[in-house]
Amino acid sequence: MLAPSRRSDAMQWFARKTRQEIWDEAIQWPLGDIEAAARIRAICDAAAQSAMAAAQNDKGENVRYERAAKVAMEIAMKISDDLMRDDAVHRIVDLCMSASDLKTAQILFRAIHASWIRETVQRDHPTLVS
Repeated sequence: MLAPSRRSDAMQWFARKTRQEIWDEAIQWPLGDIEAAARIRAICDAAAQSAMAAAQNDKGENVRYERAAKVAMEIAMKISDDLMRDDAVHRIVDLCMSASDLKTAQILFRAIHASWIRETVQRDHPTLVS
């Protein structure tokens, strides 16, 4: 067991560590389309657990999911290649559906132009089409 003074030093060291989320990291613009798509993929992967917890009404995880989705959407808007943007939006729709955020998912679904990506999203999430 650590001595009282050493224990408090260790606790302070651990207390200083805050979780740095990928969506909170600064982006060095201009970001190319490939890098933007990769970043969106990483954000969606990192926020997947929070989205599922948000669907279960976990307030803290809902805030985390919403921040991640917002940053991913902001990045997606800057992708100039239509197919890459549609694929990135597809990933964000999947994230929204994991969080049971149907309203946001429907809005994003309407932004997808490529027919084959729309069909894939419809197949994966039939509740989007109403």
